[in-house]
Amino acid sequence: MQIEFKIDASCTEPKIVVTAASMTEEVHRIIQSLSEDVPQVISGSKDGKIEVLEQADLIRIYTGSGKVFAVTGKGEYALRLRLYELEERLSPHQFVRISNSEIINLKKVLNFDLSFTGTIYVKLSNGTATYVSRRYVSKIKKILGV
Repeated sequence: MQIEFKIDASCTEPKIVVTAASMTEEVHRIIQSLSEDVPQVISGSKDGKIEVLEQADLIRIYTGSGKVFAVTGKGEYALRLRLYELEERLSPHQFVRISNSEIINLKKVLNFDLSFTGTIYVKLSNGTATYVSRRYVSKIKKILGV
């Protein structure tokens, strides 16, 4: 991808032009992120209090018992957003979906163990162990360059 930046004193407001041969997934993602009006704030409730959660502090987000939870170094928070809504708000360079019910922070992964047949074992910084479902194995391998 090429990025071009031009200073023009006659320009009254910023203008972005995306030029591509066709509408690819990458182009669609760029346009979507540029045109998003959705706030990128993620808040969770714990002990009856609502706290704003920083993306860098999130270790994993998962569903259980029909609810969505976020795990940070400070504990576990209940979220009101659905997993797909969180996926849209989270940085795609830092967070990855590993199953239909879980998103992890790649910067909080201690290691990936690919020795398991058909799946990948993931050890997170808080000691939690989880697995990549078969459906997402190829995606994770691509991210890892394996």
